[in-house]
Amino acid sequence: MAERVRLQKLLAQCGVASRRKAEELIANGSVKVNGITAQIGDKVDPLNDKVLVKGKRISTAAKNKYYYIMLHKPRGYVTTMSDEKGRKCVADLVKDVPARVYPVGRLDRESEGLLLMTNDGEFANKVTHPAKHVYKVYRVTVRPSVNEEQIVTMCSGMTIDGVKTAPCEVHVVSRQEGRVVLEIILREGRNRQIRKMCDQLGLEVARLKRIAIGQVKLGMLPQGKWRDLSPDEVKRLTAQPNTTIKS
Repeated sequence: MAERVRLQKLLAQCGVASRRKAEELIANGSVKVNGITAQIGDKVDPLNDKVLVKGKRISTAAKNKYYYIMLHKPRGYVTTMSDEKGRKCVADLVKDVPARVYPVGRLDRESEGLLLMTNDGEFANKVTHPAKHVYKVYRVTVRPSVNEEQIVTMCSGMTIDGVKTAPCEVHVVSRQEGRVVLEIILREGRNRQIRKMCDQLGLEVARLKRIAIGQVKLGMLPQGKWRDLSPDEVKRLTAQPNTTIKS
């Protein structure tokens, strides 16, 4: 008999989802082990137990090859692997990856840029865990203009949905008549945070593009294309907390 492991850890190792998402699947009754609905904290035998997620059996005995990729997500794609409304999904752009990968974090439908994807739940958990402080860099075009007071307000933290945001960094990249390009650096992953901050300040977001996650940069990767992360990039994303920003 193989060593028994926690179910959520096994699901993450098998590329089903990140560990936190796996816990959600278990909690809502989507996971069964040997025909019995699983509970948080259950341990399983990877070689002998039959594990089903939403009715589909998961191959737990085979050793997975892990994939770590970056995708240049275009506007108009939702960050899900399927969509009941028939909208375009990022899954459509990674069909040629030789494994079922899923997004690490999110980008809303009208945003674009760097999206990490993997089939390694442990990697996803490390990158998205709040304690890691993995910063994210965005290039944001706003209209009509922005003043110093608005920039200070964003940097200091704003109350959104009843909770104050963590301090961030905001730099003016360029100014033109009726538009300003900002670089915004966040250290938390609140839903549509930049859009909500700008909306609260009376700024229209004309374009929002994520250009870096930690020290991993999107670079010249074309829209709709993906590439493998280098071993060094994977190491940088999962190393000690990113508390400083390197240019």
